Amino acid sequence: MAKLAEFRGGWYDCLTVRADALFELTDAVLSAPTVTSLPYLSLEPVFRRSWGSLYDALATGRIDAERVGELLVAAGPPEWPLTFAVDASTHPRPYAETSPGREWHRLSGPGGVDGGVPGWAWQHVTQLNLDHDSWVAPMDVVRVPTGGPAQTLAAVEQIRALAGRLRAAGRTGRKLFVHDTGYDLAVLVYELHGEHDVTGEHAQHCADLPEGTHHQLCGVHTTVGNDDIEVLVRIRNDRLLYRDPPPRLPGNGGRAGRPRRHGKPFSCARPDTWGEPDQRLTLTDERYGQVAVTAWDGLHPKLDKKDRFAHRAEAPILSGTAICVQVERLPGGRRPAPKPMWLFWSGQGSPDLERCWRSYLRRFDIEHYLKFLKSVLSWTNVALRHPEQAMRWTWVLLAAYAQLLLARSLTQDQHYPWERRHHRRLSPGRVRRDFARVLPIIGTPATPPKPSKAGPGRPRGRTSTPAQRHPTLKKSV
Repeated sequence: MAKLAEFRGGWYDCLTVRADALFELTDAVLSAPTVTSLPYLSLEPVFRRSWGSLYDALATGRIDAERVGELLVAAGPPEWPLTFAVDASTHPRPYAETSPGREWHRLSGPGGVDGGVPGWAWQHVTQLNLDHDSWVAPMDVVRVPTGGPAQTLAAVEQIRALAGRLRAAGRTGRKLFVHDTGYDLAVLVYELHGEHDVTGEHAQHCADLPEGTHHQLCGVHTTVGNDDIEVLVRIRNDRLLYRDPPPRLPGNGGRAGRPRRHGKPFSCARPDTWGEPDQRLTLTDERYGQVAVTAWDGLHPKLDKKDRFAHRAEAPILSGTAICVQVERLPGGRRPAPKPMWLFWSGQGSPDLERCWRSYLRRFDIEHYLKFLKSVLSWTNVALRHPEQAMRWTWVLLAAYAQLLLARSLTQDQHYPWERRHHRRLSPGRVRRDFARVLPIIGTPATPPKPSKAGPGRPRGRTSTPAQRHPTLKKSV
């Protein structure tokens, strides 16, 4: 109870403009039986203002995003591992011609053309729980263009910022960030861990040079301060990687030419190219049966010199570890038979295989989190014209979800007559049903509304004009 009250006080302090209306909007989201639209939220008893102040709060309110990020880190369960999922979700706005900044996103839905739909996209970072439930801890959210290097670069900035907030909060240890196949593996490794010098010449001659001087003289991109960051990305089952080339013999056997950059190929689809693994883990899991995890170190993809690396004389060498996960069965006896799952890990030292494969399976909890925001809290059903308004609405929902996470042990199971009673930890939806009972006990830091009268309305003789129309952007910038 004390930690929940502390979070609510911190959330109120993060609201710098229209704080009272934004805070009571958060309570209305938590206590309303269903979230259908913004005007109906203003009818909740916890929202003591008019429906006009609700729209005004989203239109002109201000939220300190940096302070909210620090607050969410402090509210994260300390017993959870430092494992995080990164994923983007589309907010479809197919008919909102007056909304600026809409882009074409790959999403089936009304108004979509050729499998795409106009709208906005938001990228979430959540802390994962390794228990078998749907809970996550929200950490950050930004608006991004989906797909391509731009989305991955936004993920890099989020990872760096979150890692800095975790260090400032005293959360030391290796931080694992899990991504699906939609993220650019090369950009993640290049920006967070730098490139690998396969010849060893730069490490031998430039070890004492500063990072900027090293990059300027040798053209090798290095990074500092990310030693505690690990990246795990799923790759295709037919991905082709390469080993480092063998050391060059003295004199090169009388042959001239530059040293080789790529060694023998490693094809995920061809077991004859794998060779002996560097790590192996075998265990029995109650849900997946016999599990075999194998890893090969010192592998890198062959990159083209375009897009992100077009300015370089040659594409970088980005080294990491390929991990193959093979399970005996799927939970619930689902068909078809499971195929091998391939992951690519990058970081300092060697990967923890058990942590890697379990963390990627728990990554799907962020899908349940996004579905809860959309279906229960009406994240994408609320019609807001400007993306800045949608950003404030998103922060409100993240603060609401964080309060549900803190109230798990304070609420009781309010199940419907046709539902089974939960004997284990309650789901986010079950906790929200009973949150209205907890609210009066905690109290609110928001001040009561001041008596006021109706505004003057539109000046005499002034007429409204049609809102400006904005075309849908066909390419992310």
